[in-house]
Amino acid sequence: MLVVAPFARAEDTLYWDSKSNLVTADIRSSDLLRVLRGISSATGWKVYVEPETLHNVSVKFKDLPPGEALHLLLGDVNFTLVPEKAAKSKLYVFHTRMNMATQLVAPNPGEFAGNKRSRVIANELVVRLKPGAKIEDIARALGAKVTGRIDALNAYRLSFDDAAAADGAKGQLASNPDVSSVENNYTIDRPTTPRELSAASQVPPPPHLNLNPPSGSGQILVGLVDTAVQPLGNGLDAFLQKQISVAGDPQLDPNEPSHGTSMAETLLRSLQGITKGSTSVQILPVDVYGPNASTSTFDVANGIATAANKGANPINLSLGSDGDSSILHDVIKDASSKGIVFVAAAGNTPVTTPFYPAAYSTDGEVLAVTALDQGKLASYANRGNFVTTGAPGTSVVYFDDKAWYVMGTSASAAYVSGLVAGYADVNHQTPAAGRTFVNQNLAFTPSK
Repeated sequence: MLVVAPFARAEDTLYWDSKSNLVTADIRSSDLLRVLRGISSATGWKVYVEPETLHNVSVKFKDLPPGEALHLLLGDVNFTLVPEKAAKSKLYVFHTRMNMATQLVAPNPGEFAGNKRSRVIANELVVRLKPGAKIEDIARALGAKVTGRIDALNAYRLSFDDAAAADGAKGQLASNPDVSSVENNYTIDRPTTPRELSAASQVPPPPHLNLNPPSGSGQILVGLVDTAVQPLGNGLDAFLQKQISVAGDPQLDPNEPSHGTSMAETLLRSLQGITKGSTSVQILPVDVYGPNASTSTFDVANGIATAANKGANPINLSLGSDGDSSILHDVIKDASSKGIVFVAAAGNTPVTTPFYPAAYSTDGEVLAVTALDQGKLASYANRGNFVTTGAPGTSVVYFDDKAWYVMGTSASAAYVSGLVAGYADVNHQTPAAGRTFVNQNLAFTPSK
C-alpha cells in the first residue's frame, strides 16, 4: 500500500510503499517532530519521542528499505521499532534510553482518506455495458472474474490474473460493440484515525440529541460513505440505521474509533448545534473499506449508489484521491440530477490541484469543503478553485469513555453535512434548501 505523507511545504515529500517495502523522501528542511508526524501518518505506527529531542532534517533518497530510511530520516538519534500483532507497531525515538520516549506524536494533520495519491489497481478494469449485454459472457472470454457490480449503471469490476492480462483485455473491451466504456480502477487509502486526548485536556461533552419522529415532509437520512461505524454510546446509537458494507466484513481496532465513527459523531455534533438538540435526522453508514487497507473508486461509486437507493440525502464523502474516475463521476452526476446533495472533503495536502470526488464541484454536483482554523484557511487544507465551502476542521469525539481529537477536511465535510441535514429538518424543507443555506453562509473563496 503506497502511503503519502505530505508536509506543509509542497516540496517536502515522504512516500512509504509498504507493498514493496521501500521508502522515498525529499525533505528540504523540516523539524524532527514534523518528520515523526509524517512517519506516523504514513505507516500507522504509534510514535513516541523523548521530550526535547529536537533537530532539523534535510534528506533526499529513493527506494530504500525502512531501516535505512529511518536512519536517514531521524538523523543523530536512537530508535527502536516494536512490532505488535494485535495492535499498531510502536516506534520509540530517543537520545538517552527507550523508556524516556514518552511523548506520543500525533499523525500529520494533513493525512486522511482522501489525502493519499491515487494509483491504478494494475490487474483490474471497470467496464460499463450497453443494455442487454451480459458481463459473465465477456468476462469468461477474457479469463476475468466479476468482482463487483453496479447494476443500475451496467457497471462491473473485472479482476485479471495480472497487469499484463488486464492491459491485453483493455483493447479488446474498447473494440467490443457491447461495451460502452472501459477504465482503470483506482485505490483510495483508508483515512487515519483520531488521536486520543489527555485526561487533562479541556474538551466539550459528547453530543446530546433527542430523536424525534419524522415530520410530514419525511425523514432526512444522511448517507455516510466511509469506513465502518462502531457503536457510539452516549445515547447516540438511535441515530444510526443498520450499517451496509459493500466491501466485506470490517475488522476494526476495538481500542480506538474508526474514521467512520469519528465522522458520524462529528456530524451529530453539528446536528445538535443547528437543531438545538432535537431532530429526526438519522445516519445510514455505508462501509466501502471492509477489512481492507484501501478502497477503490469503484467501491466508493457502489457505496454512493447503495446509499442513494436507500433514500440517503445528503451523502457525506470524507475521503478521496487525485484519481478522476468517470464511473464515480457518473454515479454522483446521476444522483445529483435527482436532487441528492453531496458533501465531500477537499483534501489536506495542501495543494490547489483537483481532489476527487470533491472536485466534481466544478460541475455543480458537490459541495467541496476545506478546513478553517479560527476562521482562516487551515495550513494543511487544500485550497484549489474547486473548493466551494469552508468549515471548522477540528472535532472532539468520544469512544470508550475517552475523548479523541479529529483534524482535517474530513471533519469539515461531516460538519457541513450536519448543517445541510439539520437545516432541512428544522425548516421542513429538502436537503437542496440546506445546500443553499450552506452556500449563502459558508461560501469559500480560494484567494482568502
